[in-house]
Amino acid sequence: MTTTPPRTSIQLPPRTAVLSDRGSYWITTFGCQMNRADSERMAGILESMGYSQATGELEADLVLYNTCTIRNNAEQKVYSYLGRQAQRKRHNPNLTLVVAGCVAQQEGESLLRRVPELDLVMGPQHANRLETLLQQVDSGQQVVATETHYILEDITIARRDSPVCGWVNAIYGCNERCTYCVVPSVRGLEQSRRPEAIRLEIEDLAARGFKEITLLGQNIDAYGRDLPGITSEGRRQHTLTDLLHYVHDVEGIKRIRFATSHPRYFTERLIDTCADLPKLCEHFHIPFQSGDNDVLRAMARGYTVERYLRIIDRIRERMPDASISADAIVAFPGETDAQYKHTLELIEEVGFDQVNTAAYSPRPHTPAANWANQLPEAVKVARLQEINAVVEHNARARNTRYTGRIEEVLAEGINPKNPVQLTGRTRTNRLTFFNSKSSDGHHYNLGDLVNVRIDAVRSFSLSGTTVS
Repeated sequence: MTTTPPRTSIQLPPRTAVLSDRGSYWITTFGCQMNRADSERMAGILESMGYSQATGELEADLVLYNTCTIRNNAEQKVYSYLGRQAQRKRHNPNLTLVVAGCVAQQEGESLLRRVPELDLVMGPQHANRLETLLQQVDSGQQVVATETHYILEDITIARRDSPVCGWVNAIYGCNERCTYCVVPSVRGLEQSRRPEAIRLEIEDLAARGFKEITLLGQNIDAYGRDLPGITSEGRRQHTLTDLLHYVHDVEGIKRIRFATSHPRYFTERLIDTCADLPKLCEHFHIPFQSGDNDVLRAMARGYTVERYLRIIDRIRERMPDASISADAIVAFPGETDAQYKHTLELIEEVGFDQVNTAAYSPRPHTPAANWANQLPEAVKVARLQEINAVVEHNARARNTRYTGRIEEVLAEGINPKNPVQLTGRTRTNRLTFFNSKSSDGHHYNLGDLVNVRIDAVRSFSLSGTTVS
């Protein structure tokens, strides 16, 4: 399961070549990295159809919400945004209104009953079919596309949100059955892309000047287990480890990341590969969800705290400075005070660089939502506030190790609050701010790898001075 960061909107300069003028579009993305990658592909489809990006959501001729249902609050945000657009459409019937992603898959036709102004409801498996579905809308249909659909190799050209770092889907869907998680029911079963297709996409990104790629999957470590092939040693021929070796030598790509990992499938062979291949960044996002074995069993996570700690120990044995981030859920049904304290103790013991936290939220079609031992909202709020304070304290303490060090930072963007500064990330995924001009007058550009001496540390970011 991936976490739910704040909503983002694709805001990119328009392409110079379009087939025709279809009007303008606006995409708002809620949720995880997979949704952001889907939005980039759908933006590419819209621009290939002749749409151009609108200057704002309320000016667009086509509005698309790519939705998330991991948490109830993310789902409710979608409905508030839809209400505003439905009112627009009552005054402008030519507005095309689309809901894509996980809420669309979960609610299906019931969304049309709730918001009859909608033109298209489409689940995440149908992102690549956007043009075909919009053609049906143009013919006067109100379309719902939530049936199971095998995702063919992507032949669309994504409208990338960054000119430097690119998402590359490696595996779609999820076969896990965590008792709290709605992802398998909205994103379907695992479908691994062929390694040749993944490498071809990475080579295309490299040819366009991209420097970093992130291989994506709801459960990235399960990559390849649905692909045929056994090696002479008797193991599966296609694993995430094999894929990392296969794409590592693409010329022009300087850094490789992957997300999101599951402790059940995080192998020692994978850790050794990350330590041995120089382009693999020393950053691992491995959700633990709870620090108590009984809670993990109730969640159906399939591992123990001891297994999780062995993974961390092995990572730090091979890569002592590696950054480790995670996800955690508090106030899971039946979680006692003592079990919750075990989660706090795990955070203290590991010393995470970052932990994305959430209070348990009952989701449709999940076993835990029907259990009688739900905890009161007051307990959820109190535990979430306490764990967030612990996480921030640990992140700040962990970040102090960077003070005075020289870190390699990939320049990814301009600081919107200070245009003379660039922003980027260290190999360990620390957001870093630095001046775009060095003391000797050299100007740095997006895509440059810059040596930065770290002068100031905060809980979740760094600032520094460029070094020749």
